[in-house]
Amino acid sequence: MNTFFKITPMLGMAMATTGCDTAADSTNAQKPNIIYIIADDMGYGELGCYGQEKIETPNIDALAKSGMRFTQHYSGAPVSGPSRSVLMTGLHLGHTPVRGNDEVASRGNVWSHAAMLADSTLEGQAPIPEGTKTIATLMKDAGYQTGVVGKWGLGHPGSNSTPNKAGFDFFYGYNCQRQAHTYYPMFLYKNENRVYLDNAPLLTPGARLKKGEDKYDAENYEQFSRNEYAGDLMFDELLGFVDRSKDEPFMLMWTTPIPHVSLQVTEKWVEYYREKFGDEEPYTGAQGYLPCRYPHATYAAMISYLDEQVGLLVEKLKEEGIYDNTIIMFTSDNGSTFNGGSDSPWFNSNGPLRTGKGRGKGTVTEGGIRVPFIVSWPGHIEAGTTSDHISAFWDMVPTFTDITGVENTNRTDGISLLPTLLGEEQTETHEFLYWGFGEGSGSRAVRMGKWKGVIYNIRKGNDVMELYNLDNDIREEHDLAAENPEIVAKIKAIMVQEHEDATHYPKFNFFKD
Repeated sequence: MNTFFKITPMLGMAMATTGCDTAADSTNAQKPNIIYIIADDMGYGELGCYGQEKIETPNIDALAKSGMRFTQHYSGAPVSGPSRSVLMTGLHLGHTPVRGNDEVASRGNVWSHAAMLADSTLEGQAPIPEGTKTIATLMKDAGYQTGVVGKWGLGHPGSNSTPNKAGFDFFYGYNCQRQAHTYYPMFLYKNENRVYLDNAPLLTPGARLKKGEDKYDAENYEQFSRNEYAGDLMFDELLGFVDRSKDEPFMLMWTTPIPHVSLQVTEKWVEYYREKFGDEEPYTGAQGYLPCRYPHATYAAMISYLDEQVGLLVEKLKEEGIYDNTIIMFTSDNGSTFNGGSDSPWFNSNGPLRTGKGRGKGTVTEGGIRVPFIVSWPGHIEAGTTSDHISAFWDMVPTFTDITGVENTNRTDGISLLPTLLGEEQTETHEFLYWGFGEGSGSRAVRMGKWKGVIYNIRKGNDVMELYNLDNDIREEHDLAAENPEIVAKIKAIMVQEHEDATHYPKFNFFKD
């Protein structure tokens, strides 16, 4: 296979004879930048290039037109924290250390925004174990500058797995997922330090209109906004990282919280969708998070706001002359959500998959774990291509190391996607993909070729598998387990084989062989 790394040493040596300081410097200059954009709770069908009809995403769609769109790509988990753990370690949910959104409540009143403001050790989620070699540390081994901008969620301040301790040279954003439930926080983090914002005290998600306030009066919702919008601040820092790193290879993870609720965004895009959608019923907070006068318009506005920023980022790369040497990947950490006024059925957020509560975020249904995945790499990926190659978050570690040529010394469950990206034969493929999700009532899933086997309610003693043929039942509506006992037995054996008890967070160990 002709990987990028294999051809660069020769180029580097040739350039070294014409005035470059060293061959290594020249080789480094040839390595592509990698920008990995991970949206939060974006459903499989919420982009125009995946069939969305109400929300406009021309800039992300343009990435698909210039590159490759995957139709069978999967997140690491059905919720944020463990999905990111899978991404960072290259290990699926049977092996990665963080298996659920663990707030580590033993620390104290972790859900109180006032308490977190006073005591930073109450922020954040369960950390990755000390010494874990992440995708970021592997990129540093390859000579890359590394940055992450957005939401972290894999280690509280003072722990051994804040972004800077997990391989990132630069971090700006939310350390804590709970803090990211508002886009008008009182502070964000720049590396290891808080940066306080010009925002009044935090609005704890769950606030409501005051008694007697007219729910149809838009002015009554102004109390849920503040001065400095986190999305604007984070994007400015993101562009700053690109500007500082443009002369050497860099890997940037843009872990935007959009479109995770609460429903909050700057006014321009809300007005655009108000005109497009017309008047609508307010969201008053019955399904958690903060009230919103125009929930459909605001949700669409959040995604178009992100899309606009993607366009500005591409423009920046072109202005700096580094666009052609930059790989841009776009995906989501899990499927569409069901709460906070997001209304995924109205948007048909999961596209051809089933949509709505119980069929999206938090479940191992297709709507909970199948996500959009777009890769653009000018001159290397054929424009406008579509791939049905079955892939997942744990493929990113071997893919990144294959692209950059650094040795992957980590254990991994992944397979490099580089052959597929380059239009070559993908000789190595997954026999299966595995998820073991320890939150709620517990569930397991295996994707094996056309087959998808799932077991729900494991904590309640259930061990009966449902079996679906995704080739002709992508909505998972026809259980074929009874007709295919040999497939059921094989998938159950995989579930046993792939699960190892989590040594650091045993609260998620409940599976029985």
